[in-house]
Amino acid sequence: MAKIKLCETALRDSHQSLIATRMTTEEMLPILSKMDEVGYYSMEVWGGATFDACLRFLNEDPWQRLRTIRDNVKNTKLQMLFRGQNILGYRHYADDVVKYFVQKSIANGIDIIRIFDALNDPRNLKTAIEATKAEQGHCQVAFSYTTSPIHNNEYFANFAKQIQEMGADSICIKDMAGLLKPYDAYELVKAIKEKVGDMPLELHTHYTSGLASMTALKAIEAGVDIVDTAISPLALGTSQPATEPMVAALQGTPYDTGLDMAKLDEISKYFSTLREKYLASGQLDPKMLKVDVNALMYQVPGGMLSNLISQLKAQGKSDKLIECLEEVPRVRADAGYVPLVTPTSQIVGTQAVFNVLLGERYKNTTKEFKGLVRGEYGTTPAPIDPAFVEKILGKDAKVIDYRPADDLKPEMDILREKCKAWEGMTDEDVLSYALFEQVAAKFFDNRAKERLGIDGKNSDSELGVHAI
Repeated sequence: MAKIKLCETALRDSHQSLIATRMTTEEMLPILSKMDEVGYYSMEVWGGATFDACLRFLNEDPWQRLRTIRDNVKNTKLQMLFRGQNILGYRHYADDVVKYFVQKSIANGIDIIRIFDALNDPRNLKTAIEATKAEQGHCQVAFSYTTSPIHNNEYFANFAKQIQEMGADSICIKDMAGLLKPYDAYELVKAIKEKVGDMPLELHTHYTSGLASMTALKAIEAGVDIVDTAISPLALGTSQPATEPMVAALQGTPYDTGLDMAKLDEISKYFSTLREKYLASGQLDPKMLKVDVNALMYQVPGGMLSNLISQLKAQGKSDKLIECLEEVPRVRADAGYVPLVTPTSQIVGTQAVFNVLLGERYKNTTKEFKGLVRGEYGTTPAPIDPAFVEKILGKDAKVIDYRPADDLKPEMDILREKCKAWEGMTDEDVLSYALFEQVAAKFFDNRAKERLGIDGKNSDSELGVHAI
């Protein structure tokens, strides 16, 4: 029995889940040094959707954000979420891009890389694990927790053992939709610990279904070592359980975190002001803050829910939300019971929206959904019905049964050549271009105009943030 360590998610998953990743570096900067004093085990600050959002919506360089945070956080480990062969994008990238991205992430300040694959396909984890180990980073491998006729404790415990043998330094239960129930968590942690021994085990869950704090407590009692929490103004709803109540609940017990409530209160007051700002601007939709036990049926994670609401609102179809949520598990079952996490959450969610808004299931299928059925993202947990494959892909369609990235040739040299179109490009810029070619190109164009304006050569240039 040991003290519980906490990972603070306010600067990544918390605002990704609640406000679609719109917190700016400028908003983070004033509180970073205070957060560094708290004594967190780690702070999740990068990865996931933050990279895309910086370039696409905030007109920020995500690499500069990481360097800025590192400059102001000297004592606390910084961690990121890394989507295996997808890196931080939505497709598979060649191995040389994966390796170089890992190298540059660690060089720019990341200590812990949490690597996962949406399908829990170990072949999609291998390159990122090996690259993290080569760069002497802490390699935490996560599995995407879900429930289905084929997912059970034995499945996840065996997968945990497999990723331990692949080189993980720690393991994370990634419960992205808040599906893990308290007593199930107790049994799951026990099952995993029996397989992996003393290897550190972390719990990441969401409050969507209202269970997260109870789930964390039972996981702690079963032997979990680290728990992800969010400072209270940016907790609950589709975010993580709140940091301060977790600290208070464990005080005076053998699990006592040792964190100072007075310091946490300073952090809370700062983020309370931001919360009010987000509520007033409409960035924080009150729907994201309520408990929805139906999440146990829909299995929709927080980031997916916020984006789903945004999609429907933009099309004037907000009244179709419940129908879309009800369609999600049906599409998921058709696609082999894939866990719903980026990119599969977006793929399944978008297809569910199409099915509802067009009034006929699979009348129109997206390129990404076809790719998922074809095997372009890896092997699905359950085999997909051949009749459904034929319905989506057509007769005699070829299905990929090997590691998808094996089809990809090295990309870095080609990417560097393309990036010569802009002056002063760094290696990090090339990686930004690799992940989000069109979005990065617009960002580079804007940055070039800004530099001209600073030099007085184009003082009349008007630069705005990309439209939402």
